[in-house]
Amino acid sequence: MRFDLVTIFQEFFAGPLDHGILRRARETNLVDVQIQDLRVFTKDRHRSVDDRPFGGGEGMVLKPEPLFEATEALLGRSLGSAEEPVVQEPKTAIVLMSAAGKLFRQETARRYAQLDRIVLLCGRYEGVDERVAEYLATEEISVGDYVLSGGELPAMLIIDAVTRLIPGALGNEASSQNESFSEVRHLEERGAGGASPAPTGGKPLTEECATLLDFPHYTRPADFRGWKVPDVLIGGNHAEVANWRRAAALEKTQRNRPDLLLR
Repeated sequence: MRFDLVTIFQEFFAGPLDHGILRRARETNLVDVQIQDLRVFTKDRHRSVDDRPFGGGEGMVLKPEPLFEATEALLGRSLGSAEEPVVQEPKTAIVLMSAAGKLFRQETARRYAQLDRIVLLCGRYEGVDERVAEYLATEEISVGDYVLSGGELPAMLIIDAVTRLIPGALGNEASSQNESFSEVRHLEERGAGGASPAPTGGKPLTEECATLLDFPHYTRPADFRGWKVPDVLIGGNHAEVANWRRAAALEKTQRNRPDLLLR
């Protein structure tokens, strides 16, 4: 998997890429992360990547020319024009990080993990010329219902979420299958009849329900300041532990993310 980051702040990525799973994945050549300075593709002596918005308004807007040319240089091909549109490569995504984009979810990460290459366009200032979203990016993605100063941090979140789904990136492959939003856990939580037991006060969950949050985890000491680990986790009965975890995951999902139960 190759990630290309198009940004005006190359130094932003020095720390996050050099630790933990991402560092190991890079060292073992599971992923290749390249950082492209957007200012290289400017034409004026001030290396300007932005300009005032048409129609007036606050802030500055990133221009389309540098973003198109940077992406074309990375991919080694033209990305077309209004007169000559091109067909995108199926195994390559060009993702514009934008507060106005579609919400990034775990299923998005799973889909991205099947690709060969992802180009991440990191916006800044008031926004990005809409022609980038319409004609350059294959997707416009947001990481949440809030506004950040730029696309660098969201791009890092995507790289991390996708990398850990690539086979070999984690020490234990089951780690990505038994956690919050995991598709495998979601299927396993249901009973034989296609529905899971209901959380306290809730309705039984059917095949149409969304994935669940992870169940609560505990470790030693078993008694910390009077707060004790549930007895079932210490008893050694694996069937009872599995049942407890199923119910606890449902309860925690209803408490922290009830919207997941309505999807």
